[in-house]
Amino acid sequence: MKKIIAFASAAALGLGVAACDSPQEEVAEEQAEGMEEQADIMEDEGMITDTEEAVINEEADAIEDAAEGDTDALTEEVEEPTM
Repeated sequence: MKKIIAFASAAALGLGVAACDSPQEEVAEEQAEGMEEQADIMEDEGMITDTEEAVINEEADAIEDAAEGDTDALTEEVEEPTM
């Protein structure tokens, strides 16, 4: 789980400076999509659980939202789904 948090946090910090202009939004969206794809690969290979993948995907969504101007998206706590 620490790997997941570190991965998501590094991506969030890297994208935290993204402004609302179109080229930066596109970069943020591409990076968030990359996070989601990487999480899918990691889950498929058994490196992380479905729950951990869901947390990464929620973080990627928050990054995309922040790039679009929703600055509250990165400060909201991501809740882990219960099984």
